[in-house]
Amino acid sequence: MTHPQRPLIAVPARFSTSASALRHAAEANARALIEAVWRAGGEPATLHPHAPGGSCDPAEVNARLARFDGVLLPGGGDLAPHRYGAGEVHGSVYDVDDEQDAFDLEIARQALALRLPLLAICRGLQVVNTVMGGTLHQDMGGPGRDHRHVRHPVSLAPGSAVAAATGAGKAEASCYHHQHVDRPGDGLVVTARADDGTVEAVEAAGAGGWFVAVQWHPEDTAREDPAQQRLFDALVGAARDAR
Repeated sequence: MTHPQRPLIAVPARFSTSASALRHAAEANARALIEAVWRAGGEPATLHPHAPGGSCDPAEVNARLARFDGVLLPGGGDLAPHRYGAGEVHGSVYDVDDEQDAFDLEIARQALALRLPLLAICRGLQVVNTVMGGTLHQDMGGPGRDHRHVRHPVSLAPGSAVAAATGAGKAEASCYHHQHVDRPGDGLVVTARADDGTVEAVEAAGAGGWFVAVQWHPEDTAREDPAQQRLFDALVGAARDAR
């Protein structure tokens, strides 16, 4: 029996100081994230973040993405505040890595320019917002005010790509973040909010191609929540169509 070739989805790796069964620092992605892409019919490929000295060669990143059918920008640590023009660094900012920042920002820039289907998650949303000239709140106000280890409803804008993908007007979001969008980037439209007003999804109006960025982590609950799995289904479906 022959099987149709799976669309190839680029997933930038996250640097990790250690990983089970490895003797060295690692490059990793969450298994739940990878499995959600696989269930959707995609072939997830972890991409090595190459940005020596905290800078990227745009032509190199463009060439590396040329072989892929779609991109998934996953969650991770905080972006360096100077990347979005902040002069001071809040004490809660953590896990900043210049190489990771430079690579993710260039991946987002090139994916949007190439109109590759793109799903951005948590940090990924913040990366896209930064690339588009937006800003972030560095901290939501400390324990009890952030969205760490919480699930809450989000309202999805009618007619938006995120509403179309999930098939819902409201969704239950699994969140782990202490930062969120302050000023949306140029051309970005807010398409989901939490009940407290926090921006939970953005899209690029008229940008062409399929693009959704969510502040929550759909991979956390995708196995049991069809609405969350459908975000990955939509990414892989758009990648298949684009091919």
